[in-house]
Amino acid sequence: MAPPANATPAGILALLPKLSDADADIRYMSLNDLDTILRSGGTGFLSNEYSTCAKVVEYLLKTLDDTNGEVQNQAIKCIGSLTPRAPSDLLAPMIEKLSTLKTTNSVDNSIPATALRVFITSFPRPVIGIQLAKSTQEAYAAISKVLIPRLVGYVVIPHGAKNQASPPLGMLEVKGDNTVDNDAIDVLIELIRCFGSMLQDAEKKALQKSTMAIFDNERTSTIAKKKSVSAISLLALYMSDALLSAFVSSTLESFRKSHLTAAQHRLLIVMVGSLARTVPQRFGPYLKTLAPFILNPLSEQAYQDALEDTAGSGTADSEGDEVREAALLALEGFLLSCSKDMLPYTDEAIQSALRFIAYDPNITEEGDDEEMGGTQGDMNDNLEGNADNDDENEEFEEEGVMSDDDDASWKIRRCAAKALYAIISTRSNGDLLENGVLYEKIAPVLVNRFQEREENVRLEILSTLTALVRKTSDNTSTPFSFAGETEFELTSAVEARSRKRRRLGSDATLFDSPVDSTSKAGFQSPEASPPPRSGPKADLARLSGAIIRSVSKLLKQSTMATKQSGVVLLREIVTAQHGGLSDHFAKIAEPLIDAVQSSAELSSVGTTASTTSGRLRIEALQLVSAVCDKHSSTIIAPYIQRLVPAVAAAVKDKYSKVSGEGIAAVESLIKVLTPPRSAGSDKGNRRHVETLYNVILDRALATDADVEVRQRAIHALGVLLARGSELSKAGALSEIQTTKATGVLLDRLRNETTRVSAIRAIDMYFASSQKPGHIPVDWTRAVALELGAQLRKANRGLRAASLAALRDLAGNTAILSCLDNKTVKELTGMLIPLVSSKDLSFLGIALVILAKLVRQSPSEVVGQRLNISICEIVVAPLGGAVLDALLVLLKAIGEQKVGTLLMQSLLQDVGVNGDPAIVGKAIGTLVVSGGGTVGVRLDDFVTELQSAPDDKRKCLALSVLGEAGFRLGSSSPLEPGLFAKYFDSKSQSLPRAAATALGRAGAGNIETYLPVIITTTSKAGSSQYLSLHAIREILQASNQVRSDISPYTKQMWDKLLAASQAEDNKAVGAECIGRLAVIEPKTFLPSLQTHLKGASPSVKGVVIQAIRFALSDSDEAFDEVLRPMLIPMLDSMLNDDNLENRRLALGVLNSATHNKSEMILPNLKNLLPLVMKESSIKPELIREVQMGPFKHKVDDGLDVRKSAYETLYTLMEAAYSRISPVDLFDRIIAGLGDEHEIKILSNLMLSKLVDLDPEETGRHLDAIAERYRAILTFKPKENAVKQEVEKLQQANKSVLTVSLSLHDIAPSNASAGSQVQGEKWKGYWDWVAKDFRSQLTSVEQELNNQTA
Repeated sequence: MAPPANATPAGILALLPKLSDADADIRYMSLNDLDTILRSGGTGFLSNEYSTCAKVVEYLLKTLDDTNGEVQNQAIKCIGSLTPRAPSDLLAPMIEKLSTLKTTNSVDNSIPATALRVFITSFPRPVIGIQLAKSTQEAYAAISKVLIPRLVGYVVIPHGAKNQASPPLGMLEVKGDNTVDNDAIDVLIELIRCFGSMLQDAEKKALQKSTMAIFDNERTSTIAKKKSVSAISLLALYMSDALLSAFVSSTLESFRKSHLTAAQHRLLIVMVGSLARTVPQRFGPYLKTLAPFILNPLSEQAYQDALEDTAGSGTADSEGDEVREAALLALEGFLLSCSKDMLPYTDEAIQSALRFIAYDPNITEEGDDEEMGGTQGDMNDNLEGNADNDDENEEFEEEGVMSDDDDASWKIRRCAAKALYAIISTRSNGDLLENGVLYEKIAPVLVNRFQEREENVRLEILSTLTALVRKTSDNTSTPFSFAGETEFELTSAVEARSRKRRRLGSDATLFDSPVDSTSKAGFQSPEASPPPRSGPKADLARLSGAIIRSVSKLLKQSTMATKQSGVVLLREIVTAQHGGLSDHFAKIAEPLIDAVQSSAELSSVGTTASTTSGRLRIEALQLVSAVCDKHSSTIIAPYIQRLVPAVAAAVKDKYSKVSGEGIAAVESLIKVLTPPRSAGSDKGNRRHVETLYNVILDRALATDADVEVRQRAIHALGVLLARGSELSKAGALSEIQTTKATGVLLDRLRNETTRVSAIRAIDMYFASSQKPGHIPVDWTRAVALELGAQLRKANRGLRAASLAALRDLAGNTAILSCLDNKTVKELTGMLIPLVSSKDLSFLGIALVILAKLVRQSPSEVVGQRLNISICEIVVAPLGGAVLDALLVLLKAIGEQKVGTLLMQSLLQDVGVNGDPAIVGKAIGTLVVSGGGTVGVRLDDFVTELQSAPDDKRKCLALSVLGEAGFRLGSSSPLEPGLFAKYFDSKSQSLPRAAATALGRAGAGNIETYLPVIITTTSKAGSSQYLSLHAIREILQASNQVRSDISPYTKQMWDKLLAASQAEDNKAVGAECIGRLAVIEPKTFLPSLQTHLKGASPSVKGVVIQAIRFALSDSDEAFDEVLRPMLIPMLDSMLNDDNLENRRLALGVLNSATHNKSEMILPNLKNLLPLVMKESSIKPELIREVQMGPFKHKVDDGLDVRKSAYETLYTLMEAAYSRISPVDLFDRIIAGLGDEHEIKILSNLMLSKLVDLDPEETGRHLDAIAERYRAILTFKPKENAVKQEVEKLQQANKSVLTVSLSLHDIAPSNASAGSQVQGEKWKGYWDWVAKDFRSQLTSVEQELNNQTA
């Protein structure tokens, strides 16, 4: 945008007379033009125009007193534009005039203060670690010289002027009529927020003194006192430790005053609570002296006194209630912000909250809550009595309510519920939840308070109990799952299986669907399992009956909001217990159905009522789905008659979210209504299925329905086809209905917006159809070709889904037989482009599909295109499951006698151009499976080995012979000596290739090969090292050779332990020892445990590595022996004196968490402190090394810390609910200030915690902001090497990426009780958004692309 033509000082002066025009519109437009000119000029536009700026200030001051409000606002805007461009000499006079301005014409007296705030905010904020801008320094000098004296009423820091005149009465000083200017406090808050880090201690002390004078004055207004609390809390961010200590000491003295009024007491508590939220790390240590003053108003004595005073006077003690409310709010702040420092006060905090959650002076209780700390059994008896009493307390809203409109005791009860919520949210993880305190003391009282008459309080109580149940659900041990694995993400599943597959040889089941067909379609009926005898789930099971009875009453007679909260609580109970409603479903069934039906008519009443009703229906439908999925069909069968029409009506709802959840409930109902889960008559079930079929088909075909609704409907249609066609005796769907449904799926498959949903639905149908001829042949061929066509699309998710469906098609013999030669040929042409090393996850699946097709129609699949593609990938660095998939295909080609041309291509076009180990396996597999049809024999490769002139050809021949020996087994004519004689070769590659081939061949013929290999391990030097590699190859195929290897295990064990003492042999020796322990765990695991106790550090290191290898490749027999040993072994390893062994032990714990989580998680309380300990920097491990003329610090503990953080990351993903969030965040924030690798790990953990626990993450934003700011402001040295610069760029990008996620959970508007909480994060974000705008935009765009 071009600057205005009059953007000059002269142009500005020409506008000034118009500011005095009688017409308000002209004054306004002139100010608007002035603002445009000021903004269009640079920062130095008027730096030398003192007189011009002085005139502008003079005119703007006059317009600030204008009678027109819009003119005043525009004048304030001009001040913000002028201030950063004005000469520095003008800033102080400008402040002086603004601070003394008296408005006579204006109705709004806050205009001068607003102008001052705009003045303050118009300068760049100082950033710690960044050199201050000159304009900021000049602004602070003017503020320090003029504004601060004007605020406090005296000169704080003399600025060189002698006999400096005393300023007039301070803006913050209390006037004679005991009033204070509230707008001046707003100016102070803005001053601290913008320039707090630049204030000197004397200025901070003066501002604190003036603010506390307002706070301490009994006659100042409540608004002024609240604002002064905010100002003090904000100032605390920048107080030195000494100043903060002095301030806390003075606060303690105020608490100890004998004549402290209730109002003063309340304000002191509010201020202390605000400080805890603002500076929790620095304020926490003071709680040991301050907490008792907060808990005192919440004591039993205070509770009884309050009740007696109310009973005696007949009126509520409003001032006392305000003190108690403030104390509970402060207690909540302490618990959330200073959790670790509040540990000594846990019992008092719980008792205080429980005491006042029932505080209601207007109602005389009959002893329900007299014994808050009683046993859970006693409390449950009371609960059952209350819940079963249908004659009492029927109307919660009217129970005992007095006609006192001023009763505010409900605020105290709500604050008490929030305090309990804080205890549950901060002390559940591996703490009070595990030892039963939350369920023994808190949960029964919460259930008993469901009868609360105030809805706000009742909703808070329901939310608190829901949080406890959710924590119980999170605390349940679940198998570890790799991050990022989705339904059709193939990579994780492939890698998870590849460890075992690579030693099993070719296997036609490789890359098969991760779930079997019955479970994939939800055929298996959930089995009710008894609750555990102890632990959180057992506690919940004992209490759930009382909860359900109480909630059922709420569902019958409460408001929409209460019903919604009750339904959410029930759903969490079902989720946590994987059932839990079997004995109580009859109590909630009818109210639940009513909630599903709730009020389509409300849409005519009003938007709010309709929205509330819609939210209730969504929650109720989710509960219906959960009940159907996790309970026996016999429990649901009596209510199907009403439930099906209610859910069908929800599917037709005009709101897409209601309709979508309705479809999800339909899926669950379909599973209930179809065999083997169905209960009731087949005729009745078939009628209900038809109803659901019609409503789903209608939604799938509806063009006016939301896209997500149509996608869900298509998925539900797939479930219905999978369940309704194959398993029912007569078929739940007729042939006409099935034909119509399959036609819809094919049509939706060709539609761009519904393709993925249609593919998943078809995939389920494929997986469930086991009878030949069940699926229409023509439809199957059309679908197969359409799925193949999707493989050319750019959308990766679409391609992955299509490939998964084709995998299930090819793996189902009944469906594969429907494909004719023409279809197979066309499908092969679509699959061959995936036979490329560019995407290994797709490659493995495509190879297995092609192997299935080869067996169906070999001549249509195997041709020049496939041969060329195989030759291209065989030279790529394949391994694991993908290599095995290739061998599956080659084996199929050989067995079908169509491998002659392929063998010629492998020998002529590939040969030694690829990795001999991979190419050799391919050729060896084809030679053995093809017999004499491939044009070469085994003897040809023996001759090649003996006569080849170069090492590459010999290595290839060895690999071919090794693979052939493995596949031929005991019928192999090859002798061990053929391979072993090359151990002494001078070549660099030949001995290793010979060892690998010897082991591979030996895995197929143990009796002939293994004795020879064991004998070789007795030799020292390279022969011993090579023999260990041969043994490793044999042990990698242990699942196939276990019975043959048993006679040699003891001899191998002794040889391996001896050979592993050599430094070069440790890694491969440890792997062999670990795999041997898996084969005979009863024999060798106790031996490993013994070596951990008394062996040398070197031997311990080998044993620790062996255990890690054993954990990743083990079976159920191994687990039974390992279970009682694992935790003692880990404890011994993690407490080892040797630093390197502790690092290896952390790797073992990491592996155990991945592979044996059910053994690790219950014992995490004992193991986690050892990991936390190793994550701390230890000064004793840091040493100085002289490097020429320079000294360099070396941290010997860095590798251990890195392993500790890697282990913490794994534990966090696997069992976050068992880890104290306070301790975890302490280590993460410390890690952000550590070395580069640990910074990256800590940042990665933060990115996960944003989703795992956004509330707790939000409480640490200020501390995170400080660390992030330090990372982003770090500048490398001028002579920094390229690697250092790249590390810095990686760290910065990582910080910006996570900052985007953290910004989403940061509070946008702080509540009144925590106005300055997150202030440092806000300042950090504003700075990042301004100074790193381009990088932030780039990162955001990259994230959006990944999401898309």
